[in-house]
Amino acid sequence: MTRQATIDRNTNETQISTTVDLDGTGIAKIETGIGFLDHMLEQLARHSLIDITLQVKGDLHIDFHHSTEDAGIAIGQAFAKAIGDKKGITRYASTHLAMDETLTRVALDVSGRPYLVWKVEFSQPKIGEMDTELFREWFQAFAQHAGITLHIETLYGNNNHHIAETCFKGLARALRTALEVDPRQEGRVPSTKGSL
Repeated sequence: MTRQATIDRNTNETQISTTVDLDGTGIAKIETGIGFLDHMLEQLARHSLIDITLQVKGDLHIDFHHSTEDAGIAIGQAFAKAIGDKKGITRYASTHLAMDETLTRVALDVSGRPYLVWKVEFSQPKIGEMDTELFREWFQAFAQHAGITLHIETLYGNNNHHIAETCFKGLARALRTALEVDPRQEGRVPSTKGSL
């Protein structure tokens, strides 16, 4: 079973191509034009062991919003396509991710029912050149288009870089668990309904 997918998304605001391999080794080739977002998506790939290739050409002369949100949409669509009918996956996962003084909890359900609960606060408007309000936009777009119920809460922390990074690394670790094929499922969809 190959769990790979490629999505091309072209609008008047962005041109995006992304490929994901759910059974990869964490290789990332990320070019969004937004340095900090590149760094976060490299963390997502590395700690989930999901290969992600992403190229974004966006209207950065306006701001980073369209490129950030559309990157989340495209990656989410690629995840949904690669996951397919969800047969055999573990489905649920949660993790507490620590980074120095920061602790973030991430819980998710690969349910086909997209939802984001975002309880993350930043004390500064920017990390590097990236607006901190855009992190929620990326996670919302990803959850919506991947079909994932996603809860993220930073329990405590002071450093804004650490707060953002624990959100992406926590998502990575939870995805790694939830998307693992469970040999006890024997190709069944993990739901009493028979489909997700």
